[in-house]
Amino acid sequence: MMAPGGFEHGRVALRIGSLLDQHVRKNSLGSVCGAETGFIISRDPDTVRAPDVAFVSAPTLATIEDPTGYLEVAPSLVVEVVSPNDRFSDVEEKARMWLRSGVQMVLVVDPRTRVVHAYRNPQSCQLLGGGDVLDAGDVVPGWKVAVGEFFA
Repeated sequence: MMAPGGFEHGRVALRIGSLLDQHVRKNSLGSVCGAETGFIISRDPDTVRAPDVAFVSAPTLATIEDPTGYLEVAPSLVVEVVSPNDRFSDVEEKARMWLRSGVQMVLVVDPRTRVVHAYRNPQSCQLLGGGDVLDAGDVVPGWKVAVGEFFA
């Protein structure tokens, strides 16, 4: 059992999901999922994880036979919003876990510092502040957004 995130956590997660969803729907790129969406990231033993926000591309969606249960595909993009009770090292390990499962980009968003850690591989990350622009166009075609918009 995990305690739900607080107000700021939920507000920031929804804001990012909304910005991403608007772009994805406008360009027919796939689907954006919220925090209660489970993804099976490994079998034997089965491991299911649910990110705060996930983007699944249209080509990946086309491979899914039954979308009613947990998805057995890796999302292209995952967003994890740091909660006040989270240890950053635990969230960073979660980002690496997502990358090992096949996710192309993981955004770890810290509402307290208003910094985004963008991971494309387990060894390095790009730090982005309020004045920076996140360019995730290689993962979500055409998606560029000012980091400050995440916290507006």
